[in-house]
Amino acid sequence: MDAAAASQGPPERLSSPPMKRADVEEFFRRLSAADPAPETELAYGNVYQLLVAVVLSAQATDIGVNKATRLLFQQVFTPADMLELGEEGLRGHIKTIGLFNAKAKNVIALSRILVEQHGGEVPRDRAALEALPGVGRKTANVVLNVAFGEPTIAVDTHIFRVGNRTGLAPGKTPLDVERGLERKVPKHYRLHAHHWLILHGRYVCKARKPDCPACIVADLCRYKDKTPGVAVTGGVVGTSDGI
Repeated sequence: MDAAAASQGPPERLSSPPMKRADVEEFFRRLSAADPAPETELAYGNVYQLLVAVVLSAQATDIGVNKATRLLFQQVFTPADMLELGEEGLRGHIKTIGLFNAKAKNVIALSRILVEQHGGEVPRDRAALEALPGVGRKTANVVLNVAFGEPTIAVDTHIFRVGNRTGLAPGKTPLDVERGLERKVPKHYRLHAHHWLILHGRYVCKARKPDCPACIVADLCRYKDKTPGVAVTGGVVGTSDGI
């Protein structure tokens, strides 16, 4: 989930001035109009497979994870299936993903806990999720949001960058940015905010060179060093110089 961003350059070091509340509303209105029902780009068939995919996505791209799990998820549907496959069998499927040895250990361990303590089901509870090996706050937030429809915001590299660069929710740590987004994102946009920001950071507000001319919220963004060119601002074409 984070490797693609990391490969483009270092994380954003300087925060832009905070965005005005009215601009935050307009920011998400435009993202919503452009993509009313955003979805994760991780491939999965059920909640358990989603959990596994998110754990595997740490320091890896969604594309890479999807390639690794394509055959795996045709064989493994439940924690019990994963335990039957075993750690060695799992490693064979995910060896193209970074840190695959540690991830295989964690997936087998969390699968065992799910079977022994949760009846084979993924819990809809943050504390229970974070108690699973390999599952941190970000992973728990993704599962709660995508699988259970909770309005959580998982701050990955993309969201951390967008939150700071745009002035949407400046913060020194991912938790700072998460708390800022929880305060600033209007409730009626909270459910999909996670995906809008990830996709915006992945394809438009990229680490090394943000595509400001193609950005539909460029005129709202507080980033001073915008990439010059012909910009799309609120659906109107104009220059991005000096926005």
